[in-house]
Amino acid sequence: MTTPAKGEAPYGIAPRRGLAHVAGATDTPLIEETIPALLAATAARFPDREAAVFTAEGIRWSWAEFAARVDGLAAGLLALGLAHGDRLGIWAPNRSEWLLVQFATARIGVILVNINPAYRLHELDYALRKTGCRALMLAEAFKTSDYIGMINRLAPELATARPGHLACPGLPDLRLVITLGETAHPGCHRFADVMALGAETGTEALDAITATLRADEPINIQFTSGTTGSPKGATLTHRNIVNNAHFVTAAMDATEADRICIPVPFYHCFGMVMGTLGCATKGATIVVPGEGFDAAATLSCVAGERCTALYGVPTMFVAMLEHPGFATHDLSCLRTGIMAGAPCPIEVMKQVQSKMHMSEVTIAYGMTETSPVSFQSGTDTPLEKRVASVGRIQPHLEVKIIREDGSTANVGEQGQLLTRGYSVMCGYWADPERTAEAVDAEGWMHTGDLAVIDAEGYCNITGRVKDMILRGGENVYPREVEEFLYTHPEVSQVQVFGIPDHKFGEIVVAWIVPRPGTSPTEEGIRSFCRDQIAYFKVPQLVRFKDSLPMTVTGKPQKFIMREAMIEELGLTVEQTA
Repeated sequence: MTTPAKGEAPYGIAPRRGLAHVAGATDTPLIEETIPALLAATAARFPDREAAVFTAEGIRWSWAEFAARVDGLAAGLLALGLAHGDRLGIWAPNRSEWLLVQFATARIGVILVNINPAYRLHELDYALRKTGCRALMLAEAFKTSDYIGMINRLAPELATARPGHLACPGLPDLRLVITLGETAHPGCHRFADVMALGAETGTEALDAITATLRADEPINIQFTSGTTGSPKGATLTHRNIVNNAHFVTAAMDATEADRICIPVPFYHCFGMVMGTLGCATKGATIVVPGEGFDAAATLSCVAGERCTALYGVPTMFVAMLEHPGFATHDLSCLRTGIMAGAPCPIEVMKQVQSKMHMSEVTIAYGMTETSPVSFQSGTDTPLEKRVASVGRIQPHLEVKIIREDGSTANVGEQGQLLTRGYSVMCGYWADPERTAEAVDAEGWMHTGDLAVIDAEGYCNITGRVKDMILRGGENVYPREVEEFLYTHPEVSQVQVFGIPDHKFGEIVVAWIVPRPGTSPTEEGIRSFCRDQIAYFKVPQLVRFKDSLPMTVTGKPQKFIMREAMIEELGLTVEQTA
């Protein structure tokens, strides 16, 4: 495995012939190893270096210890009857067990199904049934979620079942339920017992299974958080995520000397691919501040563990920068990191570089269906490019911008972003129809994102195809208005979206979270916009909120905001059609 030298950007060349069509560099070969082969190689190279630190749990594992624990869990799962190709769902926040499960399932070819910790009964039922999970591993509780209570409501047969022999008509494939706490629950195995079961066996059976695994076979299913319809299970292979993890951390110049703080959720690609798996490709230390994001805990963790890199979505960085105790933490150890998951406001990016010492912070863009990253800035990307783009294309990938008629756009012209290459998922699990809608016959993933690529190959994400506001015949792109509003000194967070209007078709609405200690007014915000941006882009309605509806991964849920405004204004169904 080779990585670019420090300062050498692992990116493709500028667009050719003036078209918005770029291809990544191919001089560094793709990795054709499975996840267990990768972990074995890293543990052999750095047996005594720290692999993982969970500060809230008081856990520190070297790479050798971590690999041994992974084998113990894999052997335990094997002893319980799980086999190559079976699906195991994990429904839990960021805990040490989650990390072990990620690598243990891969060791024996069991497909890991990531279940959002925020899911409730209906969503859990859908995910388990859709993927045919044979096993479910779950925390006892997290925040307001009583996972034990919910699984017992979904599968009341657990109360009388023998552990490992669940027979539930509503979940016909589910046999095993494993809990992560110390308490024994009816019909369930405890995680500690599974580990103990695995400790009684050697690694011969594990090695035999691992030897049969192929890099191009499915190993992970992640449900996308769509705004309409049922979630889709993006199915990813070893090859998909091992390579993306490698190239993403290579763009950060990561090595075994780095300590990467990961407060983003494991259930999402940001946490488990760019984060934990990315560390495994380099031998870097995985540092986890807690089960969920907490600004104070993350700042304390970075300072206390002397982390050199920090991951987060923009709202996380805002929360840390605005935390009352921010100045009391020594963050001089930080060098790099990744800000991704949602558009990165320019002003926030500047503060992260100056106040958090992350001079080499990178911006990344992608989606679950592409494993996830397609574009990323480098540690030496010029400041003006780093704050105004998501960088350049990653190695071994191809991207183009298309017009509505499907033709390739010109450099500087906005259109829909399409991605092709090793990172594209092998499909939505058991959903060929929706797979065909997303990935065309030539292998292009239609992202639904609007973007522009400049003459140097830098990409700027300008919005979502479905988010565009059509006001009186004028196209309004929310991202453009949001970036402008972020320059207002009293604006901490902002989302812009459209709602139906009988006169203009749609009008522009802004929801704003004010900076602490400020009291902006609706008229003040509109006055700030006048003479600065076109009249049709000025928000007709402004609402101030304590927080904005976001997914767990920090993606804004504009559809919730839109529905709330429609309800507030009493718009009828006819008006919203």
